[in-house]
Amino acid sequence: MAGTGTTERLRLAVPEQGDLAEVHELYADPRVWRDDPLTRHVTPAQTATMIDRWRAAWARDGLGMWVARSAGPATAGRLVGIGGTFIRYGVAWNLGFRLSPACWGQGYAQELSRAAFGAARELRPELPMTAYLLEGNTRSQRATERTGLRRVWRGPDAGNPDPDAVRLLYADRDLPSTVVRMLTET
Repeated sequence: MAGTGTTERLRLAVPEQGDLAEVHELYADPRVWRDDPLTRHVTPAQTATMIDRWRAAWARDGLGMWVARSAGPATAGRLVGIGGTFIRYGVAWNLGFRLSPACWGQGYAQELSRAAFGAARELRPELPMTAYLLEGNTRSQRATERTGLRRVWRGPDAGNPDPDAVRLLYADRDLPSTVVRMLTET
């Protein structure tokens, strides 16, 4: 899949700075970051930097995070959220999604994940698909498990100021210990 595309209900596009206000609103929403406070955006500058990183992933990997908008006739163009995958540390695809609360529970995470899996397998099928999330974020955990990924590691969340934070690593296959260390120790 190129930088833009569609799924059954979504239009997918490479993020642009023109998406800044809506993406910032998503990342600033307390309902969205409640289960992962380190992802909270306080300023639009944080969001602009994140969009730049996403665009760099597209340039580097040929794939990255999409801005997902509704393709439905009644809601066309409405921001559903973001989602996709990028290569993490050169050893694995990393699946991610963040949805507007109004879109929770409607299967959009699965739809974005299917698009990401398909595109990643076309580009670099030898790389495992992984997902990296905080324990306690049960909504993301359930959505990740529905993609078919399984938990392969549980441990301390490196770099998190909360010493009790626990990180979960999911993957579509067994991972060598060197890859697990790369994905979890930095």
